[in-house]
Amino acid sequence: MEYSKLVAVTGLPGLFELVSSRGDGAVVRSLDDNKTQFISGRVHNFSHLESIEVYTQRDNVNLVDVFHAMEKDGGSLPDAKDNAAVKKYFDKVYPEMDFDKVYPSDMKKMVKWFESLKKYKVEIKLTEPPEDETETVEEVKEEKPAEEKQIASASPRKTTRKKKSE
Repeated sequence: MEYSKLVAVTGLPGLFELVSSRGDGAVVRSLDDNKTQFISGRVHNFSHLESIEVYTQRDNVNLVDVFHAMEKDGGSLPDAKDNAAVKKYFDKVYPEMDFDKVYPSDMKKMVKWFESLKKYKVEIKLTEPPEDETETVEEVKEEKPAEEKQIASASPRKTTRKKKSE
């Protein structure tokens, strides 16, 4: 299972693996009970774990950075039901976190998600785009100005309209 395929679904506890997506929702598999189900996009929102960022005192950081700090700490995780213990834990593990903007409920989710990732041995890392794709993007950017020049040099067409008869 890859970290890049994991999503959080609003209104549903736990993490899910994205099996396939459709225009009106997605088919997901729960990490906890391995149950596959269709989730409607009209009722629920999907958040890829890779795209979640956490507020800090400086710039926002990706959730992966917080998970790595939690992993590096190596201590026991706090009880997710105790707000004070969770806040104290993150104050120790990731003191740069902006505790005015990151709510206790968000910190609890991070603890629960981290427990799930460790339980199911998911490697916590961001996917990096292959180098070939980045080179292709640069080449396309270089070609665009040439195309614009060709369009600008082309003579505009004159069109005539027929007048409506009264």
